[in-house]
Amino acid sequence: MQRNEEIAKRLFDLFVSLFCIVLLSPLFLVLIILIKIDSPGPAFYFQTRIGRNFKPFTLYKFRTMHVGADISGPLLTKEGDQRVTGLGSILRRYKIDELAQLLNILKGDMSFVGPRPELEKFVLLYRDDYEDILDIKPGLTDYAALEFKNEGRILMYSEDPEIAYIEDVLPRKIMLYHEYKRTRSFFVDCRIMVLTLREIACSSNDTVD
Repeated sequence: MQRNEEIAKRLFDLFVSLFCIVLLSPLFLVLIILIKIDSPGPAFYFQTRIGRNFKPFTLYKFRTMHVGADISGPLLTKEGDQRVTGLGSILRRYKIDELAQLLNILKGDMSFVGPRPELEKFVLLYRDDYEDILDIKPGLTDYAALEFKNEGRILMYSEDPEIAYIEDVLPRKIMLYHEYKRTRSFFVDCRIMVLTLREIACSSNDTVD
């Protein structure tokens, strides 16, 4: 992606994220109230992720787990995890918890489309790959996010979810990150965003197991 395209992408991220934040602000207010009613603790969850050029940044999410769950349990969350709150399971299913990352996009930490930001622990395990991947900003969605939209369900059947993620899931994600970086363009970004919205819409029609 050339310099002019990079500028255009940043302007798109800036104005669209600001528009979405303003448009969705009533929903955000309702979510904040519901989350605090559902379980004690703050409405937002903050976690350090690795961004462009290996620069750490604070990732925002609407809280979906009980306070302290990330300290008392594994880093990864599989489907049926008892640390997830009642409301949190719904927010996760429809990816509503990720909407808080519109703030990350507005700040410039992330883009709408790009490799999903990862924890430092996992980045260091595949540092050579991430030297190339983190030449661009991480994103809210990408090919890997679409393919692993039910990641929690995949990990649910593993004896050790973290090992399964490191050995099976993450290598496939990394391959898709490379593919995105190699083929990225404004058209590709638009296509991924449309596919993401379609997947979210389709998930609302799925029956719960």
